[in-house]
Amino acid sequence: MEILKIIGLSLGSIVVLFILTKIVGQREMSGLSIFDFMLAITIGSIAAEMATSLEDNFMQPLIAMVIYTIVTLIISFINMKFVKLRPIFSGKTLILYDNGTLFKDNFKKAKIDLNDFLSQCRTNGFFNLSDIKTALLEENGKISFLPYSDKRPANASDFNIKPNDDGVSTNLILDGTIMEENLKELNLDKQWLDKALRKQGIYKIENIFLATYSVDGNLSVYMTNNVKD
Repeated sequence: MEILKIIGLSLGSIVVLFILTKIVGQREMSGLSIFDFMLAITIGSIAAEMATSLEDNFMQPLIAMVIYTIVTLIISFINMKFVKLRPIFSGKTLILYDNGTLFKDNFKKAKIDLNDFLSQCRTNGFFNLSDIKTALLEENGKISFLPYSDKRPANASDFNIKPNDDGVSTNLILDGTIMEENLKELNLDKQWLDKALRKQGIYKIENIFLATYSVDGNLSVYMTNNVKD
């Protein structure tokens, strides 16, 4: 009887996990923040406890799973609606390396050893730091690399071409919210941004899902649900 009970509880926990996953939303593991990953592991552990609960107390882990799911949904809502609070729950992007400079303080913040960083470089095909222009630690813990223009796949140097080096685009608007600190770093202001948006026929900032500014001065705007005004 105990075996049948374990089978029934295991199937029940799988169904509950499936339902809760659908409610929370589906993302690849690489897209999970550290906090999301921690919650996912915790919910999975509770589900395992529910599957082996032989003393008729399976409701306790079930309630715990629901509570963790509700907390996850609340945090997800906060991240979507309040841009300035996102770094608290999801972390923020850190510059680890840029133009020949290793940012030691950011390595300490991220708890990343230099040897681990160099290993990540090699894993991504960069065996020499001089091939890399910028390395960023993303919110999900992955490291993104921006190589110099002549060190990319199908190198332009093979054709004796030396294109201009690209830079990292700066986010100016996220979910209808102006990133004022980013504007200041670029020596720009809201008046400039309003004028640039009007040139593109955009008058409502709240309809903008994302707006980025590239190093060559190009403002790229992506609307919410294809809204154009």
